[in-house]
Amino acid sequence: MSPLNRRRALARLMALPTALLPAAAMAQERATLTSPQSIAAPLQPIPIEVRIPGYSGPAAIILFDARKRYAGTAEGRVANGSGVIPVVPRGALGPQWAALFASGQQVATNPSLFTLDAQTSLITGQERFDRFVPAARTLMSQALLEYPLNGSRAHGYRSPDSALIWLRDHVYTLRGVRYFDPDVRGTYDIFQRYQQADGSFPDFLPRPEVGVNNAYRTAVEADVEYLYVQGVYEAWQATGDDAWLAQHRDSMRKALTYSLRDPLRWDTERGLIKRPFTIDTWDFEYGPTTIDPTNGNPAPRHWIDEQTKLGIFHGDNTGMAQALRMMAQVEERIGDGGLAQFWRGAADSIMSNLNGLSWNGRFYRHHVKLQPYDVPGVDEELQLSLSNAIALNRGVLSPEQGQAILAEYIARGETTTAFAEWFSIDPPFPYGSYGLAGRSGELPGSYVNGGIMPLVGGELARGAFRHGRETYGFAILEHYWLRMLSRGRTFLWYHPSGAEGVGSEDTIPTDAWSTAHMLAALIEGAAGIRDNHVALRSVTIAPAWGATSDVRSAYAVARYAGGDGYAAYHWQQRQQAIDIQLSSSADTCQIRLLLPADAERAARRRGRLRVLLNGNPTPYTIESILLNQVLVVAASGTVVDLQVRW
Repeated sequence: MSPLNRRRALARLMALPTALLPAAAMAQERATLTSPQSIAAPLQPIPIEVRIPGYSGPAAIILFDARKRYAGTAEGRVANGSGVIPVVPRGALGPQWAALFASGQQVATNPSLFTLDAQTSLITGQERFDRFVPAARTLMSQALLEYPLNGSRAHGYRSPDSALIWLRDHVYTLRGVRYFDPDVRGTYDIFQRYQQADGSFPDFLPRPEVGVNNAYRTAVEADVEYLYVQGVYEAWQATGDDAWLAQHRDSMRKALTYSLRDPLRWDTERGLIKRPFTIDTWDFEYGPTTIDPTNGNPAPRHWIDEQTKLGIFHGDNTGMAQALRMMAQVEERIGDGGLAQFWRGAADSIMSNLNGLSWNGRFYRHHVKLQPYDVPGVDEELQLSLSNAIALNRGVLSPEQGQAILAEYIARGETTTAFAEWFSIDPPFPYGSYGLAGRSGELPGSYVNGGIMPLVGGELARGAFRHGRETYGFAILEHYWLRMLSRGRTFLWYHPSGAEGVGSEDTIPTDAWSTAHMLAALIEGAAGIRDNHVALRSVTIAPAWGATSDVRSAYAVARYAGGDGYAAYHWQQRQQAIDIQLSSSADTCQIRLLLPADAERAARRRGRLRVLLNGNPTPYTIESILLNQVLVVAASGTVVDLQVRW
């Protein structure tokens, strides 16, 4: 509410008729206001019981949230000394202070009328959305590993094909788990202890109970350092804990510096991260099964030696660019402003170099070789690898690039014989190109050699909502729900036929990585609650429900379990009207409403579209994204009620 509207509300309270209230009842201790429930959910009305002995007439309640911000006014009537006045809880989480007004005076206060709390949830009236959130929470919890480790307690999310906490899997799972699990920091504290002097990290943590006593790095991988930066950033984003972030800042700097300077990882000539010829971001190099020099067993090439063939893989570089931009925000918050400029400049340089080398106009080429050699049996110019989908959500692509990548996946989905276009890589490599000692992945269409991966589908869905392909995003979410999540089973990969992929004896049917990506697509894409910085203090609210055929009312809440950041809204679309009520911990928000066709026509006619914020006309803009028209309104404060009429 604006200062002007707050003054008006208080003026209305003070103007309530004094003649109706006997003098004896004017004493504050005589009147009370109480809540029938101690805990309230945002935007869910509570009937507040009001007592003003000897009084009949109008009364009002004014609320302030836990951060002492104005949180709304409710008006009602008291008859024969008692009444019920419904209030709508809003604002920051925690106890809400309330004052009761009557006859131009404050007659009662309650410093903790109720405690506002929020849990990530969704109510649309449609099973595929409403059951999605609890089903995802249950499935991800089944991938949690907890065990003692060197005086600490490991608490992280395992790989679906390995009974270990891999940094990669944990980071990507955190994207969805942070809405439910308050312990999002501890795993990174343990990984930090295993950082090497040169700034590099291992892939996974030890787990002595299964015979793994040491942390280990698969040498061919070039992504572990930016994953650490991304993980710490997203844990900080969820908690808002600056002191904890400061404990990791130097480790984050060392990790990035290692990637940008070490000759094993950095190609000075091209200004890009390099790696051996692996399939996308995975950990084995091109070539037949060989012998592991450390133990003499048959194995794929996990190491780097004089036979290694290096090249540029796009995912390492889009991931590094994202991490560099995250680090710039960290520096601006708790570090060095000059370094923030350096990190941003490095990110821009990487993306410029990558676009010049790897972008083919439709997607990023899988691998650009530093030394030419033949790869028989596959047209490498056509290979679309999974990190193209991940790049959609890293904040490093132009809108045109994002739309081109989505268009490529959609086009391939129309011609593929696979049950989904969530390719690990398409087309796959011929049999034997990557020798894995007989394990999954040697055959085309298995594991990351052309297997279908739900984690790719999750990133495609989230990217579809980001880049104006809402219908495609909803189609992916529905496919995942019907085939996998509703059944309580989801694997890292599937055969193109739809058969479940079992990579090893450690494989579990609860792939938290892909579930987290799908959940993020639901919350950040379909529900459209997006954190613009940290702890949901600056949010974008962009509900996409208007692109469905059967959702016309939605209540959505996103809450970081490790902090007090949350956002909630009621959205409703009716004939010639859209309404949205918002409550959040945010100081500022941007509301983006997808306009139906008749509203688009009204928007083109001067004066035919009315936009009211808290009852007052408010400025707005209309953005065109592909075929969509999106109404954009900026708002601030705890009371945000937006009405659009045409």
